[in-house]
Amino acid sequence: MITTHLLNEVAKFTDSKIAKIVLNGTYEITSFTSKQAENNEVILNYMVPFGSVETITLIELKQADNRVLSSNQVYVPVTTDTIMVQTIEVKEG
Repeated sequence: MITTHLLNEVAKFTDSKIAKIVLNGTYEITSFTSKQAENNEVILNYMVPFGSVETITLIELKQADNRVLSSNQVYVPVTTDTIMVQTIEVKEG
């Protein structure tokens, strides 16, 4: 069994690797409203300004050198400034 302490450490490590969000392969977000690791989770809060993309169909978490850490296909229409909350749970498999 993996300890809670180690799961928290992995969450903190993951948080430290996330440098930006890329939407639909083109729109980059490098400023987070908040970004934290606690209780075995990485919690990202960020703003998607109205007009930046019409609909979010792909969310990628990337390192500073553009390596993809996570990729998720979604369908989120952006009809106004949109606050996104994305949670990554670290758990034993």
